[in-house]
Amino acid sequence: MDKDYVMRIAETIREQLVTMTDTAVLLSWGIHEFMATVYKDLPGLKFRVNGCLFQGYVLICLNSSDYYEVYLQNEEGTRCISDEVCFDKLGEVIDWYIELNIDEGVV
Repeated sequence: MDKDYVMRIAETIREQLVTMTDTAVLLSWGIHEFMATVYKDLPGLKFRVNGCLFQGYVLICLNSSDYYEVYLQNEEGTRCISDEVCFDKLGEVIDWYIELNIDEGVV
């Protein structure tokens, strides 16, 4: 996959996440280590979080349907928490799983 394309997608995801999510929510995640990535042949953004319910990496990848797939990754493995997230719902979906209630899912 073209490195420039991956970098552009990662930057777009980061901008959308930061501008569409309340700053207090983002700070509560303890985000650090933003990096462009490719996961399952999908371009995306990966960052480390230190939330109340989840500590590890969040991967946000753009799929062929123009939706985002969101994964949580730690020493236990990688799991998809949603494979059809619109850009304006990224913060809400991620917050639910790392800060609010990991067992009940997103409404």
